[in-house]
Amino acid sequence: MERQFDPMLRDELFTERLENGLTVAVLVKPGYRQMTARVAVQYGSIDSRFVNPQTGKAVHVPDGIAHFLEHKLFESPQGNVADRFSELGAEANAYTTFTHTVYYFTTTSQFEACLDLLLEFVQEPYFTAETVAKEQGIIEQEIRMYLDDPGWRSSANLLEALYVRHPVRIDIAGTVESIRRIDKDLLYVCHRIFYHPSNMVLFVAGDLNPAEVVERVRASFAGREYPAQPAIQRILPEEPPVINERRRMQELVVSQPILRLGFKEREVGLTGRALLERDLLTSLLLDVVIGRGSPLYTHLYESGLIDQRFGFEHVPEVSFGHTYLTGPTHDPSELEARLLAGFQEAQQQGLAEADFERARRKLIGRVINLMNDLEGAAYLFIDGFFKQIGLFDLLPTLQSLTVEAANERLRSHFDPALAAASIIYPRR
Repeated sequence: MERQFDPMLRDELFTERLENGLTVAVLVKPGYRQMTARVAVQYGSIDSRFVNPQTGKAVHVPDGIAHFLEHKLFESPQGNVADRFSELGAEANAYTTFTHTVYYFTTTSQFEACLDLLLEFVQEPYFTAETVAKEQGIIEQEIRMYLDDPGWRSSANLLEALYVRHPVRIDIAGTVESIRRIDKDLLYVCHRIFYHPSNMVLFVAGDLNPAEVVERVRASFAGREYPAQPAIQRILPEEPPVINERRRMQELVVSQPILRLGFKEREVGLTGRALLERDLLTSLLLDVVIGRGSPLYTHLYESGLIDQRFGFEHVPEVSFGHTYLTGPTHDPSELEARLLAGFQEAQQQGLAEADFERARRKLIGRVINLMNDLEGAAYLFIDGFFKQIGLFDLLPTLQSLTVEAANERLRSHFDPALAAASIIYPRR
């Protein structure tokens, strides 16, 4: 078992890779009453085309199947798995992203029983034609509901504008038409391939004994046959280094327009420290240029173009990436122009060393706060694991960044030629 120690956080992380390929990670938190466990599968909505490692043949499955599978795994012959967690006094849930699926629980008691249940239901799928048909109806309603959700449509429209071919432009839940093509046989195929232990990681945090956790996990997998499987080969279309379209507009029932301005990543394919550095640099420069208290934010706020709901985020993935700024506004065209001009001015002037250091201290504080929260630590670990970023890489990498690198990132990433806007207008 490998032990890592972070001298700043005073945290210990123990990891072990089991014989079947599963990585088990235990973050020891002495004195914590709460305990959590999360199984993450490197299987998200963009993985609709891949090479079947068992046959060597290319496979194309319907969009939305990873999300569909997440829903279906909670069903078992004994009933809904979420109810069984409730009986144990735990809160359980799951979510699917573009790149991975996560199943988790949080509890203050009966941790061993909850862990056994988590590992059991993730490994034991139960699909029938009848239950699949029922789920199709449920997810179809969910998809139709999101079609009228302003925030969701604002995000989806921006992705369609930024990306030409990459499947990130397709909704995580798929479409009504795509989910109707899902059947139990396809679900079993995808589960067999993607839910192989070598494509999964288990993260556990709390006042726990790492060796005991690992042995309990090993016992859960004992007797289950998992043939050796090579790394899954995803088939992604080549994404051109241009945006799909400059502007997407839609009318919905909203009280005022919503602007979402995005900047597409110029270079993709990074992993590990290179990807982490780029993400942290972007977070720092965003805080300096448009964070609350910055001259640009203050000017936009005082002019009434934004309010406290304005926000921004950098999305750093291996095969795609972008930054977006969003919020309601009475004049989306004016806000877009002011934001573009504000970033251009920042590029010309450069970030000041003092502002950069202040942003760094704030971000260090946020990371420490997240690490002191079990769910926050779990998010950080899982978000980085499949990108080859370690949990204890964040703070030393953050401390090593320079204002010169931040200015270079500011000039290269916020290129108006790679910017697209999504605007939701009130329905007339």
